[in-house]
Amino acid sequence: MPLSEDEQRILSEIEDHLYESDPALAREVAQTTVYTHAFRSLKWAALVFVIGTGAMIALLSVSFLASFVGVLVMLGALLWFVDSAKKLGRAGLEQMTSTVRGAELKDVVGGTGAKLRDRFNREEGDEAQA
Repeated sequence: MPLSEDEQRILSEIEDHLYESDPALAREVAQTTVYTHAFRSLKWAALVFVIGTGAMIALLSVSFLASFVGVLVMLGALLWFVDSAKKLGRAGLEQMTSTVRGAELKDVVGGTGAKLRDRFNREEGDEAQA
């Protein structure tokens, strides 16, 4: 059931007041989704897996049993990653990757790609003139 014009106006006033009184909270609420926690857990689990891999390699020269601790850390991180991926689900993964693809990744990689294309185009133009 859609909101009436009066309800929409009241909701808009509440939203405007929130942006005025606490812009940090308003920004956080706007950026936080149902999947934010699960995605953050995925990133932490991947980091712990990398740390476990490094520990396994570093401790292999010390002792086999010490290196096995690194393997256990990797296993725990992998299980944590799978659990977070299940919580995230396909819809959450699509939402998070579209957000990353749409803003951050496009800005970082797209700008670099454009710079490289411009650089190579200039070099080709310089060679054609010579």
